[in-house]
Amino acid sequence: MSELISLVVFRLDEQRYALPLAAVERIVGAVEVTPLPGAPAIVLGAIDVEGRVLPVLNLRRRFFLPEREVSPVDQFLIARTPRRMVVLVIDEAHGVIEREQSAVISSDRIVPGLEQFRGVVKLDNGLVLIHDLEKFLSLNEAHALDQAMSQLQSC
Repeated sequence: MSELISLVVFRLDEQRYALPLAAVERIVGAVEVTPLPGAPAIVLGAIDVEGRVLPVLNLRRRFFLPEREVSPVDQFLIARTPRRMVVLVIDEAHGVIEREQSAVISSDRIVPGLEQFRGVVKLDNGLVLIHDLEKFLSLNEAHALDQAMSQLQSC
């Protein structure tokens, strides 16, 4: 029997995505986002979460989905990467699923060059793309974000 993987499934428009449960801290209602001067285009701004200033990342821009303003009905998924805590704007959380690791189809078996995805898992009602949060920001974007966050913290 294969090892089980727990995934937090969420929706953007009609597409479902997932992150490993271990990377997700929690999901909260959307709040106003403060612009973050000097941050890369993928960053919407920053929010304060219990005294921690966290960058808010625009998944829509990364996945080439139609842009729209953050709405009070949206949700914020707070997650951790090896380098930082981040906030992802999502339309709706669908909950946690468990699947055998062997059920995950590696992204390089589907289309080479999809480094931001770990793979795909099939559900009864469609596919879920498993996101690799470690590879969400390019090195240049991560550096620009670090600089913008340090300038914000020093204000």
